[in-house]
Amino acid sequence: MRRPDKALLLVGVAFFLSGASALVYQVAWQRMLALGSGASVYSMALIVAAFMAGLGIGSAWGGRLSTGMTPRRATGAFAGLELAIAAFGAASPWLFHDVLYVHARHLYDSRLTAGVLHFGSLVVPTTLMGMSLPFLARAFVTRAAGAARTLGLLYGVNVLGASLGAFLTPWVLIRFLGISGAVRAAAVANLLAAATALLARRFPTGAEPAAEADADAGEAAVPPASGATAPFSLWLLLYGLSGFCALALEIVWFRVVDVAVRSTAFTFGTVLCLYLLGSAIGSFVGARVAPALRRPLRVFLLAQCALVGCAALALGLLVWLPATTPGLEWYVRYWRGDIPPVNLGSSEDAAGIARLYLLLPAGLFGLPTLLMGFCFPVLQRAVQDDLEESGRRVGFLQAANIAGCVLGSLLVGLLALSLVGTTGSVRLLLVLGMVFAAVGLRAEGVRSPFLAALALLAVLFLALPGQAAFWRRVHGVAEAAPALVDEDASGVGAIFPSGDRLAVMINGLYHSWLPFGGVHTRLGAFPAIVHPAPRDVAIIGLASGDTPWASGLRAETASITVFEIFRPQPRLLADATRGFPGGPSLERLQSFLADPRLRLVLGDGRQALASEDAKYDVIEADALWPETAWSGNLFSVEFFELCARRLKPGGLMCSWTPTPRIRRTFRHVFPYVIALEGGGISIGSNEPLTLDRDAWKERLRTPHVSAYLGGDEAVEDVAARLEKAQLRTEPPRSDFNHDLFPRDEFLTPDPGRGRP
Repeated sequence: MRRPDKALLLVGVAFFLSGASALVYQVAWQRMLALGSGASVYSMALIVAAFMAGLGIGSAWGGRLSTGMTPRRATGAFAGLELAIAAFGAASPWLFHDVLYVHARHLYDSRLTAGVLHFGSLVVPTTLMGMSLPFLARAFVTRAAGAARTLGLLYGVNVLGASLGAFLTPWVLIRFLGISGAVRAAAVANLLAAATALLARRFPTGAEPAAEADADAGEAAVPPASGATAPFSLWLLLYGLSGFCALALEIVWFRVVDVAVRSTAFTFGTVLCLYLLGSAIGSFVGARVAPALRRPLRVFLLAQCALVGCAALALGLLVWLPATTPGLEWYVRYWRGDIPPVNLGSSEDAAGIARLYLLLPAGLFGLPTLLMGFCFPVLQRAVQDDLEESGRRVGFLQAANIAGCVLGSLLVGLLALSLVGTTGSVRLLLVLGMVFAAVGLRAEGVRSPFLAALALLAVLFLALPGQAAFWRRVHGVAEAAPALVDEDASGVGAIFPSGDRLAVMINGLYHSWLPFGGVHTRLGAFPAIVHPAPRDVAIIGLASGDTPWASGLRAETASITVFEIFRPQPRLLADATRGFPGGPSLERLQSFLADPRLRLVLGDGRQALASEDAKYDVIEADALWPETAWSGNLFSVEFFELCARRLKPGGLMCSWTPTPRIRRTFRHVFPYVIALEGGGISIGSNEPLTLDRDAWKERLRTPHVSAYLGGDEAVEDVAARLEKAQLRTEPPRSDFNHDLFPRDEFLTPDPGRGRP
């Protein structure tokens, strides 16, 4: 092994650690910042855009600063960046949570100030991250002929590290250390990266005369790129468009997978791991073959056409193929509900996990992500012909790509999904694929492969199914069966017959059923009966409308405020009241949607409660599975404390409390708790409560309440369950869910399981 290779190997290890830490930070910082601005799609888009913008600024700035640096100095600068990122990372929980969220929460009240605050919070560390690759390019690109190989390997190991970070963050770091602990682990990785880079400085990174003479025969024999040449400005434009397609497709793929697998808190990190792994493998392949390419422009453009085309083809096949097609049949049965849910993190169905989390992602984006990674070294093969300019060119190209990523994230994630849906967004990306084909046609003429590529993309554009047909298939609804689907940037909803009821699904998860009845009715009715006079009620979550409907059963109730983060849900429910001829009666839903007491607020309910001054007699969070992504924000000490502050004197907070830890968390905040249904439903208050069963029965049996619930049978069911209520006044001592340690969401082992 030649001495320069030792330095490259060490810095490769450092860049791997840097990539892993960057993904941990991205996930952890997003969780912390979203506490202030909410978990809505707009908040998430602002945070991701701010993160990416900082990377782009850093790439451009690092490209400028790297020019004129010696390789040894550039390696030292990379180590310095890692030390600075570690310092910021270690301080970030205090800054983002303790300072901004706890003491400056009002700054998040408008989207404008929230966006400015997110950018200001993230610009320093992400700029430092973005500067890394330009500095390493200046340090290790020692021969123009080997630039594609060197940069492809560096890029690949960084993305491979990011893939590992995406996997470890939910499965290990947050699960066992919490969000603050995950950030500290990332800071340690940065320190190790800095130490490894400083160790690499002991070995020369520049090409010495003897080494130059003894260069590998493969590198020495690499011919110059020929064929159609392109100015650097065109490469900037092309790589910017490539970034737009990459982030837009990532949003589309994650939406499809999210619905198709019925995701849990582990889904995003696991699928992101696979996405990044594909890109890393593609970069390694590209690093091997790119140095020998004579026509990198042709290869790059064809790869871009192919990845967009393959993405569209995969979505189309899900609908075009018959439901009984071998391989597809299992998925259709799963989506239809014939197969029990495979909950990642708790399911023991290894075959189901493999189908949903390996085969499905591989079919949707395996080849496209390989092509994305492959294009990076191909690009370097085309543009790297000056050692002094290597860092600058890498930095500027990365900045252009990241700018495209930001635009793709915002335009597709916020606009296109709402205006034209998932398959409509892919159609728009097919148009961009045609742009790549048109550039190839202009460069090489009609006898080139680009004419065929243009024709194939046009066929896919015309043949791609509409969003209604696509989402019906992904929900397992037969072509002839009635169903309603709706989609916008905030998610995907569906209502369709399931037995003698209508299933109400949001983002692939069963949220409730129509017509009203069951646990959702009881969740709304219990606190409405227990409270002496519930005038003002707030419910987080509309779902089928069952819980907020039941919460309004008292004549004393003057207002029912419902917060719903999935924006099309009210429209979807309104359509359901007239969209299922011959189905069950939905008169109660129809009357509830027309109830003058109802006030719908579309957005994150927790953020709305934090930003408004209104107080309520009853606050309730509708039932949410505790392992669902972001559920920790509604089962934490901090959330229950927020609700406690928003209660009027004598007010009640009601929550589904399905796990021992959630019950302990609830009782830690509320000193007086009534436990119902074996502890599965908890009603808490800041003031003493009594089990006044006689008063509850009297309220239940008033003519208004009896008629509202539908007669004696429903009244007696609620009364019988209230009869078994138990009073809890002794607060538990330890092991709770917190915003920065959402234990139940990530299935952290519960040392107190089984305790009341």
